[in-house]
Amino acid sequence: MGIFEKFKLGLKKTAQILKTDLRDLFKSEGRLVDETFLAELFERLVRTDMGVTAAQEIVDEIGSSFRARVVLMEEVLEHIKVQLKAMLAQPTEPIRFAASGPTVIMVAGVNGAGKTTSIAKLTAAFIADGKKVVLGAGDTFRAAAVEQLTIWAKRLGAEIVTAAQGSDPASVAHRATAHAIQVGADVCIVDTAGRLQTQQSLMQELSKIHRVLGKQIPEAPHEVILVLDATTGQNGISQAKHFTDAVKCTGLVLAKLDGTAKGGVVVAIRKTVGLPVKYIGVGERAEDLALFDPESFVDALFEDMK
Repeated sequence: MGIFEKFKLGLKKTAQILKTDLRDLFKSEGRLVDETFLAELFERLVRTDMGVTAAQEIVDEIGSSFRARVVLMEEVLEHIKVQLKAMLAQPTEPIRFAASGPTVIMVAGVNGAGKTTSIAKLTAAFIADGKKVVLGAGDTFRAAAVEQLTIWAKRLGAEIVTAAQGSDPASVAHRATAHAIQVGADVCIVDTAGRLQTQQSLMQELSKIHRVLGKQIPEAPHEVILVLDATTGQNGISQAKHFTDAVKCTGLVLAKLDGTAKGGVVVAIRKTVGLPVKYIGVGERAEDLALFDPESFVDALFEDMK
């Protein structure tokens, strides 16, 4: 499955609602662009969870370009697509690899966001590129999390460093990076326990893990990936803000995109927090991960409206 097909799959629910909503705005002979039309367009864009700011910018541009004119849906869609692509524009480099030694990737997120599965998908992608991967099972509070990550490691051919339940997560991170150096690994991915962004003590623990990684390998962690559950919609913005404050997140994996009609949250997060979306998850299999590409994302969102 190519990247465009993965985006189409992931955005299926969002696209269906958007298609219905936008087509309802237009008549076969077109629609006069007036305040009523612009208000209705704004309402429908917000329903995708792209946020008030982004929706208002799009509506303002449509009003500026077409006010008092009768327009067809295709004209309006093209303007929306151009604006969305501009809003989502970001650097194309998915992962900033270390110049030498292992690249350390710290992964964080709330409980249930899809962290473990996302780590497995990243591991599979790196191994497919010929890289040697070491995992650090830093979610020491949940035995099931360590067990699940261990199963994935064996299945994918990665090494894993674990510790007894309740162990200091920072010590696991330290041992994982030391092992990665010892065995000449290309990538070390350190898992962390899921936590709510409002749990200050646990957020401080994340900061400690971040510091420990930096002492072990200069410039580590090279990436701090926040896994967000796309189905949470606007709540993802709050998570992104708090986690970035705690551990300087460098990018996002947006998981479970295929299970939501709120795919527009990608736009809201980019507009509000500014973090690049590195990958999106579009299924449960190890290969169900797609590099985020704004052009493909927007084209897939509007593909069935031609």
